[in-house]
Amino acid sequence: MTSPDLLLRGARTYAGGAPVDIRLSSGLVADLAPRGTLNDDGARIVDLDGRFVGSGLWDAHVHFTQWVIQQRRVDLSGTRSASDAVAAVRAAVATGFPTTDGVLFGYGYRDGLWDEPVTRAALDVFAQPVVLINGDLHSAWMNTAGAARLGLRPDASGIVSEGEWIGVLQRFHAEASLPLADYRAAADAAAARGIVGIVEYENVLNIDEWSARVAAGVDSLRIDASVWPDRLDTVIGRGLRTGDAVDPSGLVTMGRLKVVVDGSLNTRTAYCWDPYPGMDAHAAHACGVSSIPVSQLRDLLVRARAGGIAAAVHAIGDRANTEVLDTFEELGMPGIIEHAQLVRSDDFPRFARLRLIASVQPEHAMDDRDVADRYWAGRTDRAFAFGSLHAAGVDLRLGSDAPVAPLDPWHAIASAVARSRGDRDPWHPEQALPLDVALAASVRHPLAVGAPADIVVTDADPFELDRDALRAMPVAATLLGGRFTYDAL
Repeated sequence: MTSPDLLLRGARTYAGGAPVDIRLSSGLVADLAPRGTLNDDGARIVDLDGRFVGSGLWDAHVHFTQWVIQQRRVDLSGTRSASDAVAAVRAAVATGFPTTDGVLFGYGYRDGLWDEPVTRAALDVFAQPVVLINGDLHSAWMNTAGAARLGLRPDASGIVSEGEWIGVLQRFHAEASLPLADYRAAADAAAARGIVGIVEYENVLNIDEWSARVAAGVDSLRIDASVWPDRLDTVIGRGLRTGDAVDPSGLVTMGRLKVVVDGSLNTRTAYCWDPYPGMDAHAAHACGVSSIPVSQLRDLLVRARAGGIAAAVHAIGDRANTEVLDTFEELGMPGIIEHAQLVRSDDFPRFARLRLIASVQPEHAMDDRDVADRYWAGRTDRAFAFGSLHAAGVDLRLGSDAPVAPLDPWHAIASAVARSRGDRDPWHPEQALPLDVALAASVRHPLAVGAPADIVVTDADPFELDRDALRAMPVAATLLGGRFTYDAL
């Protein structure tokens, strides 16, 4: 899916680069030379007037349907207690906030620091089904009517977490279809922030869903479409291998097998070597949750490798990361570890030695710094340790985990570089990344001859911006395969 030849005149590359002209042809960067040295040869000329160009940006971890549907959920991100959340629901009910198949959903509360416990009874004051989703997506708090609607049986807290909850959420939204226009709007909004591609980690048959969306006109992004274990045999049976194009446009490619081996920090289910504070060290889940046994993980990776499917494994706690590293080492195969939020010091160099990519989400460090200080006390020097991973020679990829954080790569880049947000001081600034490393971890290809013509045009040089200006980077245009997916020139 390409456009006629373009000649971008008068662009500047980052870090004070001289003005250049760039010819785009057949979806590729055909030539790049000092300004005024390339003939147009019939190409459409676009004068960038000294704006800056870089490789188009990727978000390496997205749950796109969850990102789209959050507009239909009550925003709980500002709540600071259970009472705050109940008040937000009460206000939503009073204003007739829309439901999804009769259920009032909320999203974004983070109860890791709440002193007031959540209870099912607190939400039972509402007659209609109410389901409030934790900001990390790993648990939900619901009333009795909401639990009945979803076929769940929570205890008195009203909380359901991890595998039981995640599976129910996915099934519910698979049955509650969203308008195609909502997907198109979200994809176009991503393009307006310079994004050319996402790694899709929804637990559905992503290759089919995205092929249908692209065919229907949602074509402003490249999609690296993952598969979860329950559909692994389906993609292998079709003869698909990681990296294969799966639709006529070439925008959708077969991605990796996604396996989740533990929970999350905010839900206190990330699998750690040490117990969570306040937990009985002998309790069943004192150190978090191991979602699947190592033997099952090993079997899944072996099946995937035999079928030509690479692997991406969710591991947040330090014990989960150790066990995943052990498994990759035993099998002698490369892969991606998603999140890697808490890592033992001895394990940082193992990532590089085993050729494992660390796919990390810098905004999570800003969202969860206080939760980490409480529940990983004494260990935060190796939490969200992007600097240690980089120093060890690990290949990094940055993402958002949208909707857990906004689908905006400039937010991730700024947080990776500054380790701060708002009026707060940097948190473990020794774990910050250099800007050039953060930018490289946010793209798939260099801006060079022969590379895909996936380009972001900005009104500023990122190397000249402070933290907040970098987060709000003004994007002037985005090109995907040489065609404009966003144009504010």
